[in-house]
Amino acid sequence: MAMKVWIDQDLCTGDGLCEEIAPSVFTLLDDGLAYVKEGDKIFSEPGGPEGLANVPAGMEEATIESAEECPGECIFIEVE
Repeated sequence: MAMKVWIDQDLCTGDGLCEEIAPSVFTLLDDGLAYVKEGDKIFSEPGGPEGLANVPAGMEEATIESAEECPGECIFIEVE
């Protein structure tokens, strides 16, 4: 099962819960918004649905928890 994730920056509140729960999947940038990442690559150009990142093995539950806890409801998960 492959899981991918993206963030709708238009909905992001910049709360940072996602980064606290799954720091290997999410990061906050200087604009105060959250973005997804794969290793050292941050999907900020562009963000949104074009910034679809693979979730690292073992981080699926933390990614789902991040989406559930997100106050902006801006984290979208796709499972293949």
